[in-house]
Amino acid sequence: MDTKYIFVTGGVVSSLGKGIISSSLACLLKARGLRVTIQKFDPYINIDPGTLNPYEHGECYVTEDGHEADLDLGHYERFTNVRTSRANNVTTGRVYKSVIDKERRGDYLGKTVQIVPHITDEIKRRIKYLGNTGNYDFVITEIGGTVGDIESLPFLEAVRQLRWELGQHAVCVHLTYVPYIAAAKELKTKPTQHSVKALQELGIQPDILVLRAEKEIPADMRRKIALFCNVAPDSVVQSNDVNSIYKVPLMMHAQHVDEIVLRKTGLPVEGEPHMDPWMNFIHKLDNASETVTIGLVGKYVELQDAYKSINEALFQCATYADHKLRLVYVHSEKLTEANVDERLRDMDGVIVAPGFGQRGIEGKFVALKWCREHDVPTFGICLGMQCMVIEFARNVLGLEDANSVEMNLHTPHNVIDLMEEQKNISEMGGTMRLGAYDCHLREGSRAAEAYGTLDIRERHRHRFEFNNDYRDRFEAAGMQCVGENPATRLVEVVEIPEKRWYIGTQYHPEYSSTVLAPSPIFASFIKAAIAYRDEKADK
Repeated sequence: MDTKYIFVTGGVVSSLGKGIISSSLACLLKARGLRVTIQKFDPYINIDPGTLNPYEHGECYVTEDGHEADLDLGHYERFTNVRTSRANNVTTGRVYKSVIDKERRGDYLGKTVQIVPHITDEIKRRIKYLGNTGNYDFVITEIGGTVGDIESLPFLEAVRQLRWELGQHAVCVHLTYVPYIAAAKELKTKPTQHSVKALQELGIQPDILVLRAEKEIPADMRRKIALFCNVAPDSVVQSNDVNSIYKVPLMMHAQHVDEIVLRKTGLPVEGEPHMDPWMNFIHKLDNASETVTIGLVGKYVELQDAYKSINEALFQCATYADHKLRLVYVHSEKLTEANVDERLRDMDGVIVAPGFGQRGIEGKFVALKWCREHDVPTFGICLGMQCMVIEFARNVLGLEDANSVEMNLHTPHNVIDLMEEQKNISEMGGTMRLGAYDCHLREGSRAAEAYGTLDIRERHRHRFEFNNDYRDRFEAAGMQCVGENPATRLVEVVEIPEKRWYIGTQYHPEYSSTVLAPSPIFASFIKAAIAYRDEKADK
């Protein structure tokens, strides 16, 4: 069948959850046997979020093909089990760069290059690219930002044109906010009306309205919104707060959103979506009674989105282990030898987070030394793994000045170093190892036991590597290099076998963890943390 396109826009305020609504709709359509993918169009001028500070835009997600992407792509994958690529995330910067490159080559034959049609044509080309591959029945396109933002206008103009060109093959879903005014004890619909009016002034009539609210929206209020916004009453649905984002697909299905989309795109509505595996996860979520406590040591702990994929991987694996997750954020800048025992002694497991730069690094060394000496299940990811190596070199191998050349270019013991072939690259991001790479695990290692196989493939986002010149010294002292890239021999996994669970991965396993396929190594870590908690309770 012809590919159908769903456009998801937002109004009133940002951060309403367009990504979760898009992901939930994709989850339902996929559960009906349809082939679905989602793409995010971001209106900022950065080429990608790779150089953005997490304070600006939260976590930078990485696709298998090595694209640094918006964190919503993580939601897309977690909800659908469908891998994304660089084609699934496009920024204004990429669009303009592509058009300017064409202009410089003379592709426009001397014509004046303008927003319409050249920029909008490029946006339309990228929107339809995934559909033109023939691999998908539905392509869901989330437009970042809020209707009324000046930077979103070219994207919305492209959507307007496509709605006209595609006819019944396109549907627009608009997500708005219905605020509750506590002083008046009333929900207010006027912001939604204004948001839809702004969209209509741009030539786009929404087919479905999703109303975000903290309170239940009465049926008569939804009918009023439908009347004033020219939307069918059964196509005005609400998205109230729930205790887990993974319940949103069920909430949307209860209001027949998937069926509405099928009808509006001319497809038959047959039976129910196959949600049994998803319902099993929700059942475990609702019935977990025990709690596992994990400490996350990092420098962005005040930002809930900075470690989003790690948080979700931990949550998924704790849920499958029939436990609730209690995640305790520990600011690495404030962690010292004097307070580390007080901050970490109640943890069942500790994760040392990824990141870049010097800030907060000493606190990570303090945490790792304490965890190693107290034999607490510990997981180091990317920079966290590199910190494991540095701490071990300093306190076990006796190399007091050991460091990464990222932190000290002139360290006498560069146990973490830059790859030789990247030392002459200066462009930001150009020196990164990005995307999925193969890793061979040592037979009998705890990492191999976790994965249940010796050959895996995980995603990377880093610049510096374990220095193989020190490999023999580490292994002789007890830190084993149990995972390596088979083509380059670069070290991917280290572990200390004599400890309960002390593993570092150069790669980011959190990126590939989904609701229906949780990360095996995160699952192993959670299992070890639960066992350690039970062991402490028995003493």
